[in-house]
Amino acid sequence: MRKGRVVFGAMDEVVFGTPAAAAIVEQMDRLRAERAFLMVSGTLNRETDEIEKIRNSLGSRCVATFDSMPPHTPREAVIAAAAQARAANADLIVTVGGGSITDGAKAVQICLANHINTVEGIDAIRVRKGITPPMTAPIVRQISVPTTIAGGEFSAAAGVTNQRIRVKEMLRHELTIPRAVILDPAVTVHTPQWLWLSTGIRAVDHCVEGLCSLEAHPYADAQALKGLSMLAQALPRVKADAADLDARLDCQIGTWLSMGPSSAGVPMGASHGIGYVLGAAFDVPHGYTSCVMLPSVMRWNKPANAERQTLVAAAMGQPGKDAADVLDGFIRGLGMPRSLQDVRVDPEHFDRIAEQAMRIPWIQRNPRKIDSPAQLREILLLAA
Repeated sequence: MRKGRVVFGAMDEVVFGTPAAAAIVEQMDRLRAERAFLMVSGTLNRETDEIEKIRNSLGSRCVATFDSMPPHTPREAVIAAAAQARAANADLIVTVGGGSITDGAKAVQICLANHINTVEGIDAIRVRKGITPPMTAPIVRQISVPTTIAGGEFSAAAGVTNQRIRVKEMLRHELTIPRAVILDPAVTVHTPQWLWLSTGIRAVDHCVEGLCSLEAHPYADAQALKGLSMLAQALPRVKADAADLDARLDCQIGTWLSMGPSSAGVPMGASHGIGYVLGAAFDVPHGYTSCVMLPSVMRWNKPANAERQTLVAAAMGQPGKDAADVLDGFIRGLGMPRSLQDVRVDPEHFDRIAEQAMRIPWIQRNPRKIDSPAQLREILLLAA
């Protein structure tokens, strides 16, 4: 008999189609918050008026702005943001930006609640071997306005990079998930097209690895199938017309649905596991890791989950075709990189990547069993 567990997280609302500045004020009123700490994209803050519109709408309720979170959420930036939020006596964090900023705010919540004020202090709150250490629950929560579509705003986990050892580590608490997510496609028009499309493939990866997991179940399948269908149709529309706000909103809603498997307890697999290492150790952008790894992982896994892979091809509008081929063609059609060589990762590094990836929890949950770094090297060679 099939077993499973679906845990409904501590997110209150998802608001879509309302301008971000107005929606943030509505959320602050709902939450009775008075001291908003903005964690935002530096590009949006310095080169557009989007953040200024939000500050103007909040007035004196905006107490500080942090706009210097680098990619992959390094520990140093998390500590700097936490110090600024602490000094401002913030009662709510508002993020406007991509996944690194969203994850950074989750980490800041935990740092504030647990009096973490040094880079080394993060050791006390990070997940080890899949186990979250005891900690004080966050009190200062967050709301998020995402400008990319990797989907981290719908998760309670944060990836934070330990720069000293070049490893991305996980922080997690059930209350770090945003209390509300605001999907405003108009804010996303400033996002570089390569970033939008590549993080869209990250969302595709969530759908695909969720559908292809041997632990999949109908509740998660329903969301992943609809999310994958929406993304497969909407991403090419955004590539064709970057100003198409309806297509952008479809991408955002598809991304929301793509996180259904993860939130319903279905594990990701080797594409995500290897991707963590590529990002932390080689600075490969989050979305690009899925672009270069997902089709190869599908080819390697096919002996273990061929029947599940047929669902992927059908959801992407090509029933009966090989799912890895469909994904390969789709990613190429968006103009995204398709090999490790394209992202400047050479075979001489494959042993190191395989060794590090074995320590990522998703590798142990991959549909085709991975017992050793040698098998991961097989996948890396397929993606070379």
